[in-house]
Amino acid sequence: MQPQRATQTRVVQNQHELTLMEIRLEAKGVVSLAFRHPEGSRLPEWQPGAHLEVVLPSGRVRHYSLCGDPSDRHVYRVAVLRVDGGRGGSAEVHDDLKVGRIYTLRGPRNHFALMPAAAYLFIAGGIGITPILPMIEAMRGAENWRALYCGRSRSGMAFLDRLARRPEVTVLSDDSDGRPDFAAEISNAPRGTAVYCCGPEGMLDLVSEACSARPDITLCTERFAASTTPSSAGAPNAAGTEVHLARSGITVTVGAGESVLQAIRRAKPDVAWSCEAGFCGTCETAIIEGDVEHLDQLHSEAERVANRTMMICVSRPLSSRLVLDL
Repeated sequence: MQPQRATQTRVVQNQHELTLMEIRLEAKGVVSLAFRHPEGSRLPEWQPGAHLEVVLPSGRVRHYSLCGDPSDRHVYRVAVLRVDGGRGGSAEVHDDLKVGRIYTLRGPRNHFALMPAAAYLFIAGGIGITPILPMIEAMRGAENWRALYCGRSRSGMAFLDRLARRPEVTVLSDDSDGRPDFAAEISNAPRGTAVYCCGPEGMLDLVSEACSARPDITLCTERFAASTTPSSAGAPNAAGTEVHLARSGITVTVGAGESVLQAIRRAKPDVAWSCEAGFCGTCETAIIEGDVEHLDQLHSEAERVANRTMMICVSRPLSSRLVLDL
């Protein structure tokens, strides 16, 4: 069973210069950040599952799920877990961002949107609660849904106060409850259930394996980082492919060992990119002409066949000429 994602056509991202109005400790190692327009203007609407791209002072771009109230059009709230030994983005957020300063944010974008379903099972691991939380809160008054929120210890699990007194939500911590039985939860899910899961790779692998035995349910996942599973051994080399950027009028040639993104950046250094691993979606670009081998971790099988967009950081041309909407 292939993980699914909500289909969304690539559009020019909304870019905002927003004031950081609050930094709040939500759990051990987790802070939430609230941004608002400097003049108090309304912000673009968003739906549960959406995320923002935050441009940090160093120039790093990081993706954080919106975890506030979608009905509040004046505040964007995200939460960030400090990961020591990571790529440095979370440490920069915790150490360097200051209340009252203005930061560049792009979005919102949504590759993890709620789809209609007969029932829902939400599974969150650690900071993976951030996209799941607004989904749970959107279930107010609904039936046929359950949620599992798992973590190593309750002290590091954010937003427990917002989940209190919800009988549909089960909170499990490794240090007091042991590890959850995802297979049993999924086995007992009603036919037609949509499983929404966000968390560390090990958890996603267990949930995906359990869902593979249930062809009558749909799995939608969001990752913190690229999968360590090799995407396509023996993929053809893109070297020599001409890539024409239709809006810019530029043509570049992909060199040996280069990605399409790297080739484009030589001529157009302002092109949007972030993870270089095919899981964040920042570099998703519309294809005007050409065939592509899609090696990203976001496109569904149907989207790969449709061949309308590509993640230029990892996906490779199969034709000698590729025309992109850039």
